Amino acid sequence: MSERSERSERSERSEQLLRAEKLDAADELAGVRSRFVLDDVVYLDGNSLGALPAHVPGRVEDVVRRQWGELRIRSWEESGWWTAPERIGDLIAPLVGAAAGQIVVGDSTSVNVFKALVAAVRMADSGRDEIVVDATTFPTDGYIADSAARMTGCTLRPVAPADVPGVLGDRTAAVLLNHVDYRTGRLHDLPSLTSAIRAAGAVSVWDLCHSAGALPVGLDEHGVDLAVGCTYKYLNGGPGSPAYLYVRRELQDRFDSPLPGWNSHAEPFGMRSAYEPAAGAPRGRVGTPDILSMLALEAALEVWEGVSVESVRAKSLALTDFFLECVTSYVPEGRVESLTPSTHAERGSQVALRCDDAGDVMKRLVERGVVGDFRAPDVLRFGFTPLYVGFGDVERAARVLGETVAGAA
Repeated sequence: MSERSERSERSERSEQLLRAEKLDAADELAGVRSRFVLDDVVYLDGNSLGALPAHVPGRVEDVVRRQWGELRIRSWEESGWWTAPERIGDLIAPLVGAAAGQIVVGDSTSVNVFKALVAAVRMADSGRDEIVVDATTFPTDGYIADSAARMTGCTLRPVAPADVPGVLGDRTAAVLLNHVDYRTGRLHDLPSLTSAIRAAGAVSVWDLCHSAGALPVGLDEHGVDLAVGCTYKYLNGGPGSPAYLYVRRELQDRFDSPLPGWNSHAEPFGMRSAYEPAAGAPRGRVGTPDILSMLALEAALEVWEGVSVESVRAKSLALTDFFLECVTSYVPEGRVESLTPSTHAERGSQVALRCDDAGDVMKRLVERGVVGDFRAPDVLRFGFTPLYVGFGDVERAARVLGETVAGAA
């Protein structure tokens, strides 16, 4: 490298570092970072597993030692265990734009996708025998959609989200879509797609795993029928924390779960052989709640106190914009290609970069203290959780990426 090139590179780095410092100084969410357990690693994998909120270990210890260890069975009532699925659902509700009483927490995302999709077909009008599914969906959603179609006698129709309005018709029973594409970070148009599904007389089912806690969703505002999501990504609930199911209030009396359990019975302790579903959101429950992980999630959600989803979205876009700018500055031309839309209206809270040797590159990034993840065959994913990621983190990540791919060239 020539002396002139070195001077130019140092100048460019100084400029980006200065910008990062100014952006961090003006960040209204900067103080929220102290609510998490973090180190000097740049953690950009919160779209797979969120960081640990600092107060959660103490809360879990209380659940284990006092609520379970001392109160034992009494905790179902005295510690509020029995009502936890709905109570925690009401904590998630404002983060996805829902009024209280429409979300129940429990089971995995996969189980909730199954419940929602089969129930959607059962709610559809007679003669509707087709399920439309996002052709680019997370694999499990596709597997479950295929199984649900076979179980309900429906035909499965995989379609790119943008093409959904053109295939809707009198036969469409339900449509299962992802709000954000897990590979590319593309944000799909939930309002217009939901409107098209409703106009066609079908039932909408949205997977919010990569959007809840990162951007406004507006479930009630946009008339979404059913939605599911995990809580261990941007909601920071911990590994394997329970998922949630949203059932629009107007549909709750018609929601016919394919997994009726004693916990969703109108009289759970009546132990009657005949099933009668509970009223409201509780009919989305199945079996005994997983209390330890559920109450860890409840504690984790306290980090949202005083934080608006709108401010999170604004910072998310600023972080991803800055990252893409830094990548352009630091990464040798032609080494990576962004798969994430540049348009804000089409971008979630992650950036996906195509890179020929992505697997090896990500290993080297992790070794140097920048943690993202790799998706086969050639995608580097970087998730930006605005609650604890700063602009200095972004600059460092892009700089280390540039050095890594330049060294591998």
